[in-house]
Amino acid sequence: MLPRYVRMWLALARFSLARELAFRGNFLVKISVEIMWLAILLVFYDTVFSKTDVVADWTQTQYLFFVGCSFALNGLIETLFLENCQGYAELIRTGDLDFYLLKPIDEQFLVSCRTVDWSCIANVFMGAGVMLYALRDLGWPGFGTTLLFLVLMACGLMIAFSFLVMLMALSVWFMRNQSLMEMWWLFTTLMRYPREIFRGTLATPVGMFFTFVAPIMLVTNIPAGVMVQKITDPLWIGYMLLATLAVLGTSRWIFRYSLARYRSASS
Repeated sequence: MLPRYVRMWLALARFSLARELAFRGNFLVKISVEIMWLAILLVFYDTVFSKTDVVADWTQTQYLFFVGCSFALNGLIETLFLENCQGYAELIRTGDLDFYLLKPIDEQFLVSCRTVDWSCIANVFMGAGVMLYALRDLGWPGFGTTLLFLVLMACGLMIAFSFLVMLMALSVWFMRNQSLMEMWWLFTTLMRYPREIFRGTLATPVGMFFTFVAPIMLVTNIPAGVMVQKITDPLWIGYMLLATLAVLGTSRWIFRYSLARYRSASS
């Protein structure tokens, strides 16, 4: 079963690449915008650290690694899932979702992986480059830590994907999902900062909520924290693995529940 889905995803990815290359100008412009966005981020954080040595217990080099990790993860999310989830409401509104439901393949896989936004793949490589640059000063942590980092990155990707699926599933009731996607941009903002900055009377409850109730802040914090050796407690690693399974299962249930209440365009 799994090889069948891999072959299908590769076919969809090749088709998406051919479509992107048919509009090379747009492809290059989107990559240029992402390069400028990363440059602005790096200049901003360099300016911040010119005034202080530490931000929320993160040194400049550690924070640079965090920024690269966040940029790479967001690049993966945007490449693999974001465009598909944003277009789900349009499939419902036009009735085109009916055609997807008739196909002999898992509906969630098909609607969430039907296209690949290759113009965002550059973000992954740029983020990886920033991380490697930071590790040049931090020192390589070793093979075991690197392997654990990659596993936790995959967990972070799955957590982010699960939240996207949950927001996407709500489109069955809301029909249009612009406001739902605004919630996603809130989540990406939370993923972009270390959880240690959420300190204070108002900030602490927010940090706790998005760490233990809606654990979107784990996405970047745990992988980056492990790699720069700020997180050494195995309980955090175990918690992220359990949170990944829990959020994946919840998103799957919500998606199936929403489909059961979907009213076909022919009904």
